[in-house]
Amino acid sequence: MESYSPPENTRFVVTCEHGGNRVPARYVGLFKGREDVLNTHLAYDPGSLAVGRLLAKSLLAVFFHTTVTRLLVDHNRSLHHPRLFSQFSNNLAATAKKRLLAGYYLPHRQAVENSLMAAAKKEMRVIHIAVHSFTPVLDGITRQADVGLLYDPARSPEKMLCSAWKNALRELAPELRVRRNYPYAGRADGLASHLRRRFQEHEYIGVELELNQLLVPSTSKKGENVRLIQRSLAIAVRSLP
Repeated sequence: MESYSPPENTRFVVTCEHGGNRVPARYVGLFKGREDVLNTHLAYDPGSLAVGRLLAKSLLAVFFHTTVTRLLVDHNRSLHHPRLFSQFSNNLAATAKKRLLAGYYLPHRQAVENSLMAAAKKEMRVIHIAVHSFTPVLDGITRQADVGLLYDPARSPEKMLCSAWKNALRELAPELRVRRNYPYAGRADGLASHLRRRFQEHEYIGVELELNQLLVPSTSKKGENVRLIQRSLAIAVRSLP
């Protein structure tokens, strides 16, 4: 896949917070009799890891990802979020929860933040793309989008980038339904929201890329869609001041 070099003084960072459904041996017993849940969207975002890896490579970006299931600890939730731990891990002792945080959650979050701090010291702006996927149908309701671009409307560079990105996707693939801040609100609790509190808008642009899981059914389709995402993002970035 052809790579895209970012503009001068700009760095891409790609992350994947829900990349896998892995359960470390210590915690296998928590899912005894419920192993089937690990193969569902409740446990991870199917397709997100492969898309994130390909996108990072095509953008010459640093790539941070996790493969431990969010049913143990959700890397995209703040420390005080009520769903940081799931029904399977919430009843663990405080020491066990601290072990989960120290072993899996904090290393991922700190690695991403350290990368941004290093870029800020060099006066480089980071464009962070957090890759996720969503189920086509939730609670019997069909989602009305193929691609969602989540951002904070109060931060002008994010709003400008996502508007241009949506337009570029419409030009390149008019058959795709692209929506902003759908199927979730961009300002909701998550890694990007945390990083916005740590970095100013001229230092950090955070976008959560939400892909309908129907878009990533196979390796070949993933590559095709990643090329489309990369090309449209490259066009959109040119609109930034």
